[in-house]
Order: sequence, then C-alpha cells, then structure tokens
Amino acid sequence: MSSLAVPGKVRSGPARTLRVIWRHRAIYVMLAAPLLYFLIFRYAPLWNAQIAFKDFSPIDGVMRSPWIGFRHFLTFFHSIYFGQLIRNTLGYSLAKLLVGMPTAILLALGLAETASRRLRSVVQTASYLPHFLSWVIMYGILLGLLSPGDGLINDLLKRAGLQPIAFLTEPRWFPVVVVVSDVWKEAGWSAIIFLAGLLGIDTALYEAAAVEGASRMQRIRWISLPGILPVVVVITLLRLGNILDAGFQQIFVLYSLPVYSVSDILDTWIYRSGVLDFQLSLASAVGLFKGVIGLALIVTANRLAKRVAGSGLY
Repeated sequence: MSSLAVPGKVRSGPARTLRVIWRHRAIYVMLAAPLLYFLIFRYAPLWNAQIAFKDFSPIDGVMRSPWIGFRHFLTFFHSIYFGQLIRNTLGYSLAKLLVGMPTAILLALGLAETASRRLRSVVQTASYLPHFLSWVIMYGILLGLLSPGDGLINDLLKRAGLQPIAFLTEPRWFPVVVVVSDVWKEAGWSAIIFLAGLLGIDTALYEAAAVEGASRMQRIRWISLPGILPVVVVITLLRLGNILDAGFQQIFVLYSLPVYSVSDILDTWIYRSGVLDFQLSLASAVGLFKGVIGLALIVTANRLAKRVAGSGLY
C-alpha cells in the first residue's frame, strides 16, 4: 500500500524546506543583509589573496601574474622588521586584553551593584560615550591633555615643580598612552556585554546567599563572577582570534617617527608597504599570514577553553 501520496502531505525534502523558509521569510530577509555583507566583503576578496603567491602587476592582472610561491613570506620573515613588528603587535594586543577586560568586568560589577539609578545612568553614559568618538577626535583630546607645551597633565607637572613629559613622542611613555587611551575609549562599551551577563543571573541565588549571611563581596565572588564566566571565555576567544590586530586606526593616528621602534605594528607596516610603496603582493602575504595565525589561535584557544571552563565559542 505504500507508495500512494497522502493528500495534504509534502513528500519531498526540498519542497518541505521551501515551505519552512517561506513561513519564516521575515527572519531570512533580515539575515540577507549581513549574509551579503560577508559574501561580498569577506569571502569574495579571498580570490585575490592569491597575489600573495605571485609577482603581481596591475598591468598583467591577478590571473596573468607569474607564480613565485612563498617568496614574499620568506622576504617578510627574514626582514629586519619582523621581530620588532611581532613584538609590538603582540605586546599591544595582550596589554589591551589584560588591562581592558578586567577594567570592563569591574565596571560592569560596579554598575550592577549600584543602588542609585541616577548615578548608574551618569556613569554608564560617561563610560559609553568615548566609544562613539573617532580616534581623530580622541587624538585631539589626548593632545590637549598630554602636549608637553600646554597640555593639562604637563601643566600640572610643571606646577608641581616637575619636568614636562613628551608622552606622544617618548618611546618609554608611548605604549602607556596607547593602552590607557584604548581602555578609556572601549571599557564602557565592553562592559555592556558583561553587564548583560550579570543581569541574566537568577536573582534567587543572590537572595539565598543574603539569607545565609553572605557579604556583598562574597556574592560577587561566588555568584557574579562564575555566572559571567562563559561570557568571559567567549570574549577572550574572540580577542585571541584577533590578537594580531593591535588597533590600526589608533596607532596610525598617534604614532610618529620618534616612536616607530615601539609603535610600528603589522597593520601600519602593511599600509606603508602596500599603499605607499605599492608592494601589493608583499602586503597581501603579510595579511594572509595574520589570518592564518588568527585562525590557528582561535581554534586552539577554543579547545583549551572547553577543557578548562567547559564552554567555548563553538
């Protein structure tokens, strides 16, 4: 009896899939824009990444340029700048992670524990606002604060009888300015994620702990921090995947010739090599190197996170 079609039933898999898609068409329409963005601006350009293995010439084009294998990669690895670029890039990325994430977590905990709504709103607004300012505007603010001639901080140092400090042109101080300014700009925005994680914790846990006599610090230690641990793990994994992105816009706006030794990172070197010196194949090779290292780091970190914390990105 068996092969007769039952009225009203959909026999084939594709037809059923199309019906489900049509039923949820509003969701798929919303997904279309980000999907097209990634296809056009993320995946389609991968075709041109082959120029990293070619002696690319704009006249010959991508397809007709001759293959040269890994010559550009070896040129970069043997360059006198390789060690300095890797050291500066990793140094800034790790410093921003190790300073910025605890700052954002502390800010989120402080906001969650604040009883005054007005104070919480003021602090939230003040901490979120710098995120929406471009680094060009931030540079103007930093110049007003740190300028050795008439900057506010140097003016206070001179009033205290101390010598002014050239924060933006002194190699010893420039890394401090980069890390602190990045934390100032992004800590408030990063705190939103941790604050959302804190608000998702069951309030019954806090009430039970209070009944048992736990202090506020004990509730934070044993309920709040473990409650946002999965969020911390995911954010850390995402940051580790971009560990070789030390902040091109920030460094490009702030750095200058006197601090090249401590400020030059992979992205600024790629910019100068690819855009200014027109070595497009070499710049593409370094960019591809960054992507491969980032992929390896995020896969490795995800496996370690699953073993240690029991949760990961995927």
